[in-house]
Amino acid sequence: MGKSKQATLQSIADDLGLHVSTVARVLNGMREGERAASGATAERIRRRAAEVNYRPNPHAASLRTKRTNLVGVLVPRLSDVVLATVYEGIESAAAQRGLTAFVANTQDEPAGQRKRIEMMLDRRVDGLILGDARADDHTVLEELTRREVPFVLVNRSVAGYPAATCDNYLGGRLAAEHLLELGHRRVGVIAGLAHASTGIDRPAGFVDRFREAGIDVPAENIVYSGLDSHGGHCAADRMLAAESPPTALFAVNDFAAIGAAGSIRKHGLRVGEDVSLIGFNNIALTAEMHVPLTSIESHAFDMGRDAVELLAGVLSGAPPQQRRTKPVLVARASTCEASLSRLT
Repeated sequence: MGKSKQATLQSIADDLGLHVSTVARVLNGMREGERAASGATAERIRRRAAEVNYRPNPHAASLRTKRTNLVGVLVPRLSDVVLATVYEGIESAAAQRGLTAFVANTQDEPAGQRKRIEMMLDRRVDGLILGDARADDHTVLEELTRREVPFVLVNRSVAGYPAATCDNYLGGRLAAEHLLELGHRRVGVIAGLAHASTGIDRPAGFVDRFREAGIDVPAENIVYSGLDSHGGHCAADRMLAAESPPTALFAVNDFAAIGAAGSIRKHGLRVGEDVSLIGFNNIALTAEMHVPLTSIESHAFDMGRDAVELLAGVLSGAPPQQRRTKPVLVARASTCEASLSRLT
């Protein structure tokens, strides 16, 4: 069976044989000077609204509402330095437009995402910026589209929806190009989260560039993991324990790369000498590590600003667009020529 349509003021009015303005006055409150519906009629309206699970649409034109200038932002974890930087960009651009942004964490779980979306819609936000879109489940995005809720994606992308991201595929290619120039042929990828576009596009760009050079990256050398140091450490452990371990590792996140550095040391090897290591996002910590980390600059702050610009376009009726920041490889001491490695 198909999904039932969302109840509206008009559908409730039709059900009860009333004028839509009467239903609106009861369910949305009255303007000053308006006469309330009678007690019995108001009770009928409220009872019917409860039966059909009516929820006020904060985005449809109505008899009394205007924009709130609120923007709701969802991220998996604001403790993530990259997402915190994205949010700084969102706040900066929102303030310039007279908007107020507020953020909630979803822990990258669909149930948490749904709960927090409803909380934000209850606060009558003008639109949403979602940093937790999943490539394996478009249900939430489809529902928001059907409900005509303005939204854009940030950091992660899904085809067909407006998104502000880094050109992640190009970033993966830049990492591969750097390692190829250094002579590396046995490489591994710490690929991040399989349900996130960052965990799809960054490895894809890397693997494709090696394939173009006539080198296949074996499936066992593409390991998905959490985007924290523990996940990176465990992923690197798997690859470095192999009979022919990689001479270079590419992690799609700097914190995963930091964890990989710990694994390299645990195996009695040296970062930037025995094993080359590249991260992604170029957080400030990368330049301060014992062996400074080569990383791909993703311009997270600019992604946040771009997301607000895209949302402003959506609110004005513009067609869906995607913006991508241009990644830049920042070479540091964690990468070296393959010929210097003890693993060759």
